[in-house]
Amino acid sequence: MSQKSIVVQQPENPEHLILLFHGVGDSAAGMASVGSHFAQAFPKALVVSIDGPFASGMGNGRQWFSVQGITEEGRQGRIDTVMPEFIATVRQWQQQSGLGAQQTTLVGFSQGTIMSLEGVKAQPQLAGQIIAFSGRFATLPSHPIADVVFHLIHGEQDGVIRVEHASAAAESLTALGNHVTLDAIPDMGHGINQPMLERAIAHLRQDIALS
Repeated sequence: MSQKSIVVQQPENPEHLILLFHGVGDSAAGMASVGSHFAQAFPKALVVSIDGPFASGMGNGRQWFSVQGITEEGRQGRIDTVMPEFIATVRQWQQQSGLGAQQTTLVGFSQGTIMSLEGVKAQPQLAGQIIAFSGRFATLPSHPIADVVFHLIHGEQDGVIRVEHASAAAESLTALGNHVTLDAIPDMGHGINQPMLERAIAHLRQDIALS
């Protein structure tokens, strides 16, 4: 098991912590390009892209959990196994930066979004904001997730994780009393494009202004 991070931006006295988590077969380096957009928009934020802890079976990339032979019933167990390490990584960067949950935003893509959503479901006061690109909950929450704002951003033509998962998450979170936004991007598949980044940054700007 090996895990490393790429610090995209490190201001002298950071006021916000933005942690980025990639999808299966990608890496911290790949997600760092997304981080650069957040760094430019939030110059006082410490922006860090995190490598998944395990080598992926898909090329030279990394992953948070194996998707080989995965089923709807088995997904949650695989996530639960690695979750303590995921939470410890977030806590490590919070401790290093001196910033707490409300100053922390988790930005995920695909499997990185799954880990981020499941992370705040599993651990109270882990983060204040979630930017969830093209992901889903493993299982929808059954209880309110306190003090977290969720921004679900998903391509309408996503053939890997269908947009219906984002819609179901938004409905579930809203019913539980959570603050959630859902942006379904027309003519977009499984990825992150400029309109998605612009929506994410606009949402986060508003969150930080209100905090």
